[in-house]
Amino acid sequence: MAEASVTAAPALKEIFNRDRLRSIAAETKAVYPPFDEQAFLALAEIDLDTLGIMQRMRQVATSLHATLPGDYARNIEILMALAPRINHGFASISLSEYVALYGLEHFDASMDALKFFTRFGSSEFAIRHFILADMPRALATMEEWSRDKNEHVRRLASEGCRPRLPWSFQIKALIDDPSPVATILENLKSDDALYVRKSVANHLNDITKDNPQWVLERIATWPKENRHTAWIIRQALRTLVKKGDASALAHLGAHEKADIAIEAFQVSPDALPLGGNVRITASLRSTSEKPQKLVIDYAVHYVKKGGGTSPKIFKWKELSLQPGEGCTLSITRAIRDFTTRKHYPGLHLIQLMVNGEALAETAFELSV
Repeated sequence: MAEASVTAAPALKEIFNRDRLRSIAAETKAVYPPFDEQAFLALAEIDLDTLGIMQRMRQVATSLHATLPGDYARNIEILMALAPRINHGFASISLSEYVALYGLEHFDASMDALKFFTRFGSSEFAIRHFILADMPRALATMEEWSRDKNEHVRRLASEGCRPRLPWSFQIKALIDDPSPVATILENLKSDDALYVRKSVANHLNDITKDNPQWVLERIATWPKENRHTAWIIRQALRTLVKKGDASALAHLGAHEKADIAIEAFQVSPDALPLGGNVRITASLRSTSEKPQKLVIDYAVHYVKKGGGTSPKIFKWKELSLQPGEGCTLSITRAIRDFTTRKHYPGLHLIQLMVNGEALAETAFELSV
């Protein structure tokens, strides 16, 4: 039987492919008829095949700057008309990048532009340049945004000042001391929008990597009976829970070491090629004389290029067991390359983590 072929997903940088650039050019001309499409494309396509996604995004912004009238206020007016016509969230970020590159000396106009552009993509990368330039003033504006009616604007208030935002530079001052963002996070701790709650949880999880006690003390005062707040807390503490932090586990109701028997823990198949799936199954039973809350995760020890291994812990299930009660859990995981992970052949250990403690292990052999 022939092996099924796997079609690789397009590289992320292809968001800014030549078709997209031509579309941006045409839509810009639609809102600003004097626009020189060919001049823009000549600049935007320079060395395009060698550029990554963020470099392409910046090149779109610089190419717009070179081919628009030149006055910042007028250019922002044109880009605001363009924003609804791009029809792609990430591609729209090039407009916020324009503000970051050319608007630092126009604070009020730039803040208004970022607030507007974030509704079509996100201004999370651009706002960080303003935080570095004038943190008190930028965070004061973002605190206002955290009370805005629009969920995209509220989300920007949190996402833009994350100390360790992926794909962007770190904000060292907020890594050292997160207190300047406390009011923003307080305002959003029970937000109705999942889009916002995910950002708040990720923001707090960032902070736990450097200031775990600051997070634990803050969420101790939060209303856990509110389901939105409870969700944020669970997600915010995931890194600490994976490390078996007792205080973090206590916030989730898992106060004590798990008192359970592992009846089975296995992976199927135990050998597979890259591109396949493994199914992980665990059966456990409470040996406690009282009900207990369990936080169950699993760790995959991925083989590295040099032959060593690096563990990655994944959340699995939170549950409660009565005395003597048992349960069986199963989950399927794809073993294929992603933009964030490349696999290498060898024995991959899998550990069952319960309340932060490794209680069982199994393994599969990967061929590449």
